[in-house]
Amino acid sequence: MIKRIALTAAIAALVLSIVPEAFAAKGGGGKGGGGATTSSSFKLVLLDSTDGYAHWGQRVTFTVSTSATSEPNVSLTCSQNGAVVYGAVTGYYASYPWPWTQTMTLSSADWTAGAASCVAKLYYFSGTSTVNLGSMSFTARA
Repeated sequence: MIKRIALTAAIAALVLSIVPEAFAAKGGGGKGGGGATTSSSFKLVLLDSTDGYAHWGQRVTFTVSTSATSEPNVSLTCSQNGAVVYGAVTGYYASYPWPWTQTMTLSSADWTAGAASCVAKLYYFSGTSTVNLGSMSFTARA
C-alpha cells in the first residue's frame, strides 16, 4: 500500500512538472505546484526601424511579461542558410547584472550583411533545469 501511495505521488509530481511547460510554450497558462495559473508573453521591439521590420545592423529588444518567474530570460539566435550567425542571451529583470545586453544589435563578425532568420525564446531557470515559456520567429531583412 505504501508503495502504491509513493508511486501515485511520484506520477502526480511528474504531471505537475510537465503540464505547465506544455501550456506555457503555447502562450497559455498552466498550473504550477501551488495551483497558481501562470501566463507569459514577450514582444519584439524594433528600436531603429523606419518601416516596421527588423533589418541587419538595427537594434532590437523585447518587452517581457510573465507570472511564472521573477527572473525571465530571452535568447535570440539568427541564422543564414542554416548557419548560426548571431546569438545573444539576456535577462529581463531588475537585478540582472548586465542590463545593457537587453538591447541587441542584429550583426556580428559572422553576419556582415544580408537577411537572416531569427528565433527568440523566453525561458527561466529552475534549479538546474530550463523552463521554456514561449518562442517567436522573425526575419531580419537585409
